[in-house]
Amino acid sequence: MANAQTDQRLYSIIDSISAERIASDVATLANFGTRHTLSDTLSKTRGIGAARRWIKSEFEKTAKACAGCLEVSYQKNLVPKGDNDRITKDVWVVNVLAVKRGTKYPNRYIIMSGDIDSRVSDPNDHTSDAPGANDNASGMAGTLEAARVLSQYEFENSILFLGLSGEEQGLYGGKGLAAHAKEQGWEIIGIFNNDMIGNITGVDGITSNTDFRIFSEPVPPTETEKQRNARRFYGGEVDGISRQLARYVYKNVRTYMPEMHPMLVYRLDRFGRGGHHRPFNDAGYAGIRIMEAHENYTQQHQDIRTEGGIAYGDVLEHVNFEYARKLTAVNAINLASLAWAPPAPTSVSIGGIVEPSAKFQWSPVDGAVGYKIYWRDTTSPTWDNSRFVGNLTEYTLDGIVIDNYFFGISAVGKDGFESPVVFPNAIFR
Repeated sequence: MANAQTDQRLYSIIDSISAERIASDVATLANFGTRHTLSDTLSKTRGIGAARRWIKSEFEKTAKACAGCLEVSYQKNLVPKGDNDRITKDVWVVNVLAVKRGTKYPNRYIIMSGDIDSRVSDPNDHTSDAPGANDNASGMAGTLEAARVLSQYEFENSILFLGLSGEEQGLYGGKGLAAHAKEQGWEIIGIFNNDMIGNITGVDGITSNTDFRIFSEPVPPTETEKQRNARRFYGGEVDGISRQLARYVYKNVRTYMPEMHPMLVYRLDRFGRGGHHRPFNDAGYAGIRIMEAHENYTQQHQDIRTEGGIAYGDVLEHVNFEYARKLTAVNAINLASLAWAPPAPTSVSIGGIVEPSAKFQWSPVDGAVGYKIYWRDTTSPTWDNSRFVGNLTEYTLDGIVIDNYFFGISAVGKDGFESPVVFPNAIFR
């Protein structure tokens, strides 16, 4: 089983994602009028308070349907007036959490997030209609739908389905949750930040319902000076933990959803911009952004209006729900794969300097039935070569010269699911 190429359960997960349910959820979220972080919290029908209560109730419905298999809660932080120029009054930034608890590693989490809040042209306008259908009711609806489908399975690792608030005001929900994770001692495998997964026609004139982007930064911002210096001699400038998470998603999608075209974008986010994976990266966790490839800026952060013959505004009619279904499936199969996989090796050492072979030693992993050595040309964006080496914890690749490739190790579980690849973090001679 460890060498199986595919698992039927992942195809079943893809088939179970419903475009109709996603469409219904996007419409419900858009119909709250505005979900601005500073909007009404008391109304039952308008504002971010009503929206987050509804999201929590949807997670609770899913929990009830699976006999309480989801742990649903709020996590909140008070942000004081003037913390930045977009916080014009004291505000509680409230996140909604739903945890599918792992059976073996309950404190290890793979996370899917969507943003709850919305905005118009003026980021401080918290009263005007801001339906935020694509940005980001689409990502939030995808997270709700992934929770419904994956709640039907048991996993060794925990999955956290997460609605984050305060993104448009300064990534406050992510900052609060990342700090909470640190305080609680969570082990985070990674976070999939879904921000705009519903638009297929871009300002570039391209329409595609198969292209999507995976943004990942090259190395963690928390790396030490020693680690930075080591990269000059050993490489690894494009092999940080977030980049490995991006490659993991890319490989899984190419295997299980070959009709999709994932684009590995070697950048934290869009040029000069940021998303809700960034606070997790800042805390030292792996995190990527999954989103549409072809954006339409007339439908983002805009007052609803018609101007110069162009209809501005992030309204329901611009969301392609079948595309949102596909990107939700991208998330779901990777959440499941990582939640079924063993942990990654914590230590991977590489040797073979001025020798004709590359040598490896790595720490054993509980639950692994074997390990894979990966290697690629130094200019390749993806892991192109691999060898399954059984349950050994050291191995020599004869005839593979260490100078010509980059290498990594993954742990393989009994059903063939793998951990993310670990780039060597030590040298031996």
